[in-house]
Amino acid sequence: MKLEKRKSMALFYFSIALAIFSSALYHFSAKSAPAEINFPIALTVTYAIALLVTMLTALFFPAENGLASELKKLNWSSVLLSVAIVGIEFGFLLAYRSGWELGVAAVLTNVAASLLLVPVAIWIFKDKLNWVNVAGILVCLAGLMMLNWKK
Repeated sequence: MKLEKRKSMALFYFSIALAIFSSALYHFSAKSAPAEINFPIALTVTYAIALLVTMLTALFFPAENGLASELKKLNWSSVLLSVAIVGIEFGFLLAYRSGWELGVAAVLTNVAASLLLVPVAIWIFKDKLNWVNVAGILVCLAGLMMLNWKK
């Protein structure tokens, strides 16, 4: 196997492992937040620390043409991503504060969001679905019903 292909595969698996671990850490942290804390203040501190961490990562991913050049490449997606991140944070902090269980809230939101994105993926990004994908979607729908099943 060529070195470039091995690097590509390593990045492929590392990236999803990082996302999975970070998502689990995120939900654990959100569920562990003190109920009496003012969460806009807590999120402000969180984002300040996140800014520092993000700035440190710039050491590993330097802007080849400089900061100004990279800032010019930004578009509306950065603003929308910011709004989405704040919505996710507030949503989960409120959900956990109101009594949602860790495993149920995390799974429910991720599966529901994924199902909402299927038409977006098809119509906007021109993704293709095969019969295995459709079967997976049906399993996800069944899983959502089972998560909300009343005992």
